[in-house]
Amino acid sequence: MKKVTICKTVFIALLLSSCNGQNNPKPQVKNSGIVGGGCDGCELMYIGMTKEIPSVSTSPGWSEKGQKLIVTGTVFQLDGKTAAPNVIIYYWQTDNDGYYSPKPGMNESIKRHGHIRGWVKTDANGKYMIKTIRPAPYPNDVLPAHIHLSIKEPDVKKEYYTDEINFDDDKLLIAYKKKHLPENRGGSGIVRVLLKDNLQIAEHDIVLGLNIPNYPKKTTALIHSGLNIGEDQPSFMPFHAFGPDKGTQTCPVCKYGRYHGIIYFVGNNPDWEAIKKWLSFLEKESEKRRQYLKVYFVYGNSKNYIKSKRQFELENLGKLLRIKNTALTFVPSFSDKVTNAHLNKINTKAKNTFIIYKHRSIVDKYINLEPTDVNFKMISNVLDKTQGEYFDLKEPEHD
Repeated sequence: MKKVTICKTVFIALLLSSCNGQNNPKPQVKNSGIVGGGCDGCELMYIGMTKEIPSVSTSPGWSEKGQKLIVTGTVFQLDGKTAAPNVIIYYWQTDNDGYYSPKPGMNESIKRHGHIRGWVKTDANGKYMIKTIRPAPYPNDVLPAHIHLSIKEPDVKKEYYTDEINFDDDKLLIAYKKKHLPENRGGSGIVRVLLKDNLQIAEHDIVLGLNIPNYPKKTTALIHSGLNIGEDQPSFMPFHAFGPDKGTQTCPVCKYGRYHGIIYFVGNNPDWEAIKKWLSFLEKESEKRRQYLKVYFVYGNSKNYIKSKRQFELENLGKLLRIKNTALTFVPSFSDKVTNAHLNKINTKAKNTFIIYKHRSIVDKYINLEPTDVNFKMISNVLDKTQGEYFDLKEPEHD
């Protein structure tokens, strides 16, 4: 996660405790059998840890110069839906100048983490909050600014690191991620920054064990389709046959990823009566939540695919159901790389796959869901639940 760099002078090295690249939590020995694969420096979380850890932590940086930042979210069990209480999150970061700056009297072994470090423990509902400042990137480096996180679960013996927190408005982020694909350990670490007066707020949920090597707990899902809750919904370019962007190839999350989105995938086994019922319900939700919700039907049947025929088929469906808000789209198949449909990892044998995302991050998922009143209510309740208290806040302007 961090490259090794050479400090320019011994003086700077002593002053800052170490070089920019000192804090790589990646394990030195892979396939070790240890939960998380091992972690270089995560054991430092126990130095200075108090017996009682609150669910709201105020870092030493909160009172220093820099942009005030609140990081808040929910920690979930591996299913991405069950809240996880009593989980300790240890965080450490650079200061406003991009250094892990120590303070006089600090324990020598933790100086490389700097003085802006701390702990927070999730409450009974899995919630946590960290009040800190926005970290600065390392001086004269290509790495985007970040906050390191390591996790200690109450019933898992070994601590492990998750993806570091990165910020979607960081100009260094896109170029770096093109060369260094995220591991999505614990879910996506890319947060969307929101503005509240002079504060920046970033929501960051964590899914315990997700993409963590040697994790002792397993999921009980009988069928898999789509990416995991906690990961980012990928960009892809379906053909829009009917709805707001008819006649175009428009990426759902690129254009409309600011708030809520539902992507309803159907593959090689379409049940058109069920599809009609689902689309009628989703159209009503789109109308009710017009300001904050975008819904997409993505048809990926690879059998007898002819683009003009598929276009005509969905156009007729849209007219029949009087669709106005929901986008009816299609791709040649869910393995198609031209439209990047393959990035969704949809199981073509599944009757349907529902992906619900907020700020591009997947917050819920359902497979083989029948169009019943109970399931309609469940989807509606999920949208209410995941909306959150910061839904109406503005984003900073950025590319």
